[in-house]
Amino acid sequence: MVKMQLHENWQLCNVKEQEWVPAQVPGDIYMALLQAGKMEDPFWEDNEYQAKALMEEDYEYKTVFIYDETEFENCQEVILRFDGIDTIGDIYLNECCLGRVESMHRVWEFPVKEILEKGENTLRVIIRSPLKFMAAAYEKYKTHGNEDTVEGFMHLRKAHYMCGWDWGACLPDGGIFRPVTLLGVEHARLDSVYIRQIHEEGKVLLIPEVDVETMDEADEDGCEKAGKSEQSQLLEYEITVTEPDGTKTTWEGSPDEIEIDHPKLWWPNGLGEQPLYQVEVNLKAGNQIVDTWCRKIGLRTMTMHIEKDQWGESFAHEVNGYQIFAMGADYIPEDNLLQRTSRERTRELLLQCKRANFNTVRVWGGGYYPEDWFYDICDELGLMVWQDFMFACSMYELTPEFEANIRQEFIDNIKRLRHHASLSLWCGNNEMETFTQEGTWVTKPSEVRDYLFMYERIIPEILREYDPETFYWPASPSSGGSFDNPNDPNRGDVHYWEVWHGNKPFAEYRKYFFRYASEFGFQAFPSVKTLETVTDDPRELNPFSYVMEKHQRNYGGNGKIAKYMQAAYRYPENFSDFVYASQLLQADGIRYGVEHYRRNRGRCMGAIYWQLNDCWPVISWSSVDYYGRWKALHYYAKRFFAPVMLSCEEQSWMTVEADMNRQHFEFEKSIRLNVTNETLTDRRVLVKWAVRKADATVLMEEKQWVEVPALSAVWLDKVELPQIDCFNEYVSYEAWEDDQVISQGTVIFSYPKYFHYLDPKLTVRTEGDEIIVSASAYAKSVEILNDTEDLILEDNYFDMNAGEQRIKILQGKPEGLRVRSVYDI
Repeated sequence: MVKMQLHENWQLCNVKEQEWVPAQVPGDIYMALLQAGKMEDPFWEDNEYQAKALMEEDYEYKTVFIYDETEFENCQEVILRFDGIDTIGDIYLNECCLGRVESMHRVWEFPVKEILEKGENTLRVIIRSPLKFMAAAYEKYKTHGNEDTVEGFMHLRKAHYMCGWDWGACLPDGGIFRPVTLLGVEHARLDSVYIRQIHEEGKVLLIPEVDVETMDEADEDGCEKAGKSEQSQLLEYEITVTEPDGTKTTWEGSPDEIEIDHPKLWWPNGLGEQPLYQVEVNLKAGNQIVDTWCRKIGLRTMTMHIEKDQWGESFAHEVNGYQIFAMGADYIPEDNLLQRTSRERTRELLLQCKRANFNTVRVWGGGYYPEDWFYDICDELGLMVWQDFMFACSMYELTPEFEANIRQEFIDNIKRLRHHASLSLWCGNNEMETFTQEGTWVTKPSEVRDYLFMYERIIPEILREYDPETFYWPASPSSGGSFDNPNDPNRGDVHYWEVWHGNKPFAEYRKYFFRYASEFGFQAFPSVKTLETVTDDPRELNPFSYVMEKHQRNYGGNGKIAKYMQAAYRYPENFSDFVYASQLLQADGIRYGVEHYRRNRGRCMGAIYWQLNDCWPVISWSSVDYYGRWKALHYYAKRFFAPVMLSCEEQSWMTVEADMNRQHFEFEKSIRLNVTNETLTDRRVLVKWAVRKADATVLMEEKQWVEVPALSAVWLDKVELPQIDCFNEYVSYEAWEDDQVISQGTVIFSYPKYFHYLDPKLTVRTEGDEIIVSASAYAKSVEILNDTEDLILEDNYFDMNAGEQRIKILQGKPEGLRVRSVYDI
């Protein structure tokens, strides 16, 4: 196989204007225009409107490349391959039209050997306006979907989020966002390799399924299975496996089975290591290697454990025979401008997941299938991937053309991703079973029929052929399909939005014992420094200004944050304090849910909050903002996803309808501690708790050794504290192991805003790679910031009794440090 990448000398122009500017490939139209000074920053204030208008036009990419016939002289065919075009494109080589592409989710290939010329060749790609296509499709079909998006978005196989979402700008970019390659094929090439695993005592059997495409007797689609032609009879493959320690073994003669003795198993983060085995398949014609497939795999069994039980039906990841509690967040595309994405940026984001004790990420269905490097990094870090197919919040018109398009989309991506150790399940769509059942966007009965065809016939059919080993789930949320109560709290997975969209208090989470919560969330403002990148007008740094509400895509969202804030905090006197309070609200809200779910481990087996990241600087549900700055939630996640966690189910003003002005206003004051152990080892933990005064003086203290079996949650006895002064006293609790505190927290029994905090007189200093915080009294939610607000610390937004706390610096410079607590609001 000869490969020549075509990434040089690209230019771009608006088809009408014919004013050429340099363009990067892989890249996108917006970035080319931005770098050429032909558009303004689309994230700045309301420039989004101007950027959107640019995509009413068609754009042309063009390059001239040199074709050296001698490099390809032994090739029976030369193929022009596009790994990703966004989205509608007409392809011309030397003014010969090769065809039209209509999906950014597919690989597109064209045979070009007879069209190529010795020396200079001109390749052109005309990207058609996605907005015009969607408008025409909407007029034809009137299909409905998410109201935050451009009408007709569902008819184009383009990442839906580009057309707007309740956290995303409407920036329907386009371009050639993945590699372009000339492939010279000598006799044959590897169409795909699928490695099945059979796990037995002391060994794993690898069963390779190697499909070969031959050039002499290809079928209409250009694809031929091994053994179908005379040419393919002369072909064979050899397989070399490189073990994690570097040991290599080669099997020749097209082996049907490969035995791995004493296998090193792959585990999710927190449960073990992530050893990877490299598998290299060489396709040979005689002694000549004509193509190579090389990937890394992990040896593991992985499925979903589903069985009837006393509460309904379980739904849990099962890895190597163990049922695992999923801990993580929902991942969206990392940028509206795809040229800004990179392996390094993705690694940084996923590393923050590992640092926060994630073991799972859900790839949400309104984006695009991530790059190979996303899954490579998840393999390395031990992050299980819940992979949605790219359908979300809309009805789809299953025309014959649309079906053919999505079928190939499924095949392309299944074959690309199925070898990854991290791939835990395929999921048909985001929220469409629920909305179809409710009739939310259904305009005609055929849309219900088409729903069932797409997610309960077509996708399962293709998976049975191309990836039967990976579990398939028809939708999220779902109870198993066929509109059978898809958001049932006692089966399958659930999206729960009564907290936030339903305006319910945080304590509402405790009324439900979901089997697997795959979406629930609460918004917060990102860092002030992040928001300063979208405006330079100090007056706009106000929760209810035009620019702040332009960067808040959930209608009325900033007012909702303020409404929830009223219950917990005094109204902040400046914008910085408002941002701080909003982040504490978000963190506490999600903590309420996750700690409750983990305390009920066994009944509930997953807590995946919405959402991990942002695609632009925005006020949203994310825990890591667009620039990689951690909100308070991400630090809380590190604590509430800790492998061994101590948490408290308190009864307080926050857990009742508290109206202190009513006669006979009474409420329970109690604690019930719980230790959850999401490791494969039994643990013995010393639990301490104390009643303290506002100056942190201990009034009462108890301690107890607790045996916590592997993969379990253990309750301690409930303790009622009727005499506690809810305005001046609080409870602290800690879990100790090997003379170290491994988990801790505090409880206030009034609304936090009514507690009589003393001034903790916080000070901060540095010693080497540590920050030392000192307090003279109880300090709630201590925040440490530097000048650029980009520190990543071992801990932050923590509760602190009087004394000192040492915090390691993981990333960033401790310059211009400042510190505050809830006392300062």
